[in-house]
Amino acid sequence: MLAVLAVLVLGGAATFYLLGRDDAAPVAGPSQPAAPDVEPSAGASEPATTAPAPASSADPRFVNAGQCVRNEAPAGGKPKLLISECGAKTYQVLRRFDGATSGEKDAQAKCAKVDGYTNWYFFDSELDTLDFVLCLKQR
Repeated sequence: MLAVLAVLVLGGAATFYLLGRDDAAPVAGPSQPAAPDVEPSAGASEPATTAPAPASSADPRFVNAGQCVRNEAPAGGKPKLLISECGAKTYQVLRRFDGATSGEKDAQAKCAKVDGYTNWYFFDSELDTLDFVLCLKQR
């Protein structure tokens, strides 16, 4: 009986662990080579947490068209966008697409229709209503 209970507890713990993992990752990539000191890379990803993050005025989830973001990641590293004042070495959001995205090809296809974009960024989560694509213009 004790062995059955141990198997059930370990099975439940394994299930909880696997269901609690969040494999969603925002990814950004240039349509053209970016400047070497600010380079969002196409293969970069940053894991999201399962718990809701506190609302932040600098979080790219809350950026709108016309605002700017900057990449705070080291050159060649995973992109870490933050909303900022527009200026040198920032990216202006030309268009924002909210809703389900399937990844890099989807982001490129959406931004291809936006005049003047130089880079794209997408966030793909397990919950499609949180997904978004940003079409950016490097300043």
